[in-house]
Amino acid sequence: MKQRFFLPALAAAALVLPACTQILMAAAPAPTTDPGKVKPGTYAVEPHHTQVSFSVLHMGFTYYSGVFSDASGSLALTPKKPGSMAVSISVPVGSVATTSTKLNEELTSADWLDAAHYPTMVFRSSKVTLTGKTTADIDGLLTLHGVTKPLTLHATFVGAGVNILDKKETVGFQLSGALKRSDFGVSKYVPLIGDAVTLNIAAAFEKS
Repeated sequence: MKQRFFLPALAAAALVLPACTQILMAAAPAPTTDPGKVKPGTYAVEPHHTQVSFSVLHMGFTYYSGVFSDASGSLALTPKKPGSMAVSISVPVGSVATTSTKLNEELTSADWLDAAHYPTMVFRSSKVTLTGKTTADIDGLLTLHGVTKPLTLHATFVGAGVNILDKKETVGFQLSGALKRSDFGVSKYVPLIGDAVTLNIAAAFEKS
């Protein structure tokens, strides 16, 4: 008897939920792509929608990629003084994921990232130089595998506004940079596995 009422209710919910989502989306203002309209303040990394990915040349045949998750960090933002922006992003290297479970285990081992001794990769900005209306170069220091070296991230402002689901002020950037892993003591199989590593960060921040 319960099943007789449950199935129609489930079908009704399946029809109602998309309609509610459409209403929310229609009522919500579109994110702004004008960096001057971003609300000033301190923001925190939104880990569920921030992705840190890497790419490295594999034996000269393919560019092999992986991702890190569970990022944390902060962003201090004053739109009228964009050059004063300060950002930090921390990533647990043990979260590394590729299409190979065996490779995931190898990458966290002492031969590679050594997550047991050096659990986090951290970038902290020191200088921001505007290169366009929505672009900037962010100079800073990257700490990886116990070594700290300068790194420049090329940043592009994507958009800002209120997230319609959690109602929080959100701002997003696309960041990219390049490094040599051997500079950080991660030299396993160089040059068979490429030394040059490309980092890409889809960074979402929510206002604290």
